[in-house]
Amino acid sequence: MKLQKNDTVTVLRGKDRGKKGKLLRLFPEKAMAIVEGVNNIRKHMRPTRDNPKGGIIVKEAPIRLSNVMLICPRCSQKARVGFLILSDGVKKRICKKCKEIL
Repeated sequence: MKLQKNDTVTVLRGKDRGKKGKLLRLFPEKAMAIVEGVNNIRKHMRPTRDNPKGGIIVKEAPIRLSNVMLICPRCSQKARVGFLILSDGVKKRICKKCKEIL
């Protein structure tokens, strides 16, 4: 998988286009991810033992992986991710623009 937890990504399409955030959780089988501060929804919660007051809670909803792109930590631009196999046989992710190991 080209994206991993705690990567910084930017949103390419949708109502939150252009926003940046950190990947909090990935769902590879559904090709979706939860990005911090992106695709917020309001959920009406009834009172429970854990939340005795209830009310409206704002939380992040999953977004498709095809709608996000990795931001390279070195060149600070949107970048495609490639793979490089090192001499000791370890497979590493690289930025296709600056060839930096991620």
